[in-house]
Amino acid sequence: MPENEIKKKVCMVGSFAVGKTSLVRRYIEGIYDERYFATVEVKVDKKKVMVDSQPLTLMLWDMAGEDDLAQLRKSHLRGAAGFILVADGSRARTLDIAIDLQQRITYETGPVPFILALNKADLTRQWEIRDPAIEPLRSKGWTYFFTSAKNGRCVEEMFLSLAKKMLKPKE
Repeated sequence: MPENEIKKKVCMVGSFAVGKTSLVRRYIEGIYDERYFATVEVKVDKKKVMVDSQPLTLMLWDMAGEDDLAQLRKSHLRGAAGFILVADGSRARTLDIAIDLQQRITYETGPVPFILALNKADLTRQWEIRDPAIEPLRSKGWTYFFTSAKNGRCVEEMFLSLAKKMLKPKE
């Protein structure tokens, strides 16, 4: 590892079947698989990237989906430099769960950078998350992307945006 390379742990969190694993696979391997693979506990992948000429290794912790907020493992969050909240745009309830997870994670880890992925943007006919649900998050300054692991929409941009946030000096 080059001496100026930095490693950052990123936790992928959200409800069951929102596309966390699919987003990671699209980002790491550039592929999408229609089959559903339930993550058991956590799966760790890594990707080396350059952010403004800074070498960075993202350690992506793909965590099992949680509808029960009490089940989120604090030990998996330890050391996270950032996280991606994933909601399924075709299931409005998953946004509520993502918002609750953000509050819980911030309580557990303190303020760390995060991004909201409103995933499955390719399913426009089934889309349930409307602008009135997003507006309060926009007002709070949340960064969010309409993503699609299936067609790759905004996947690279989302991870790069989080990487830049994590490298910013703390104020």
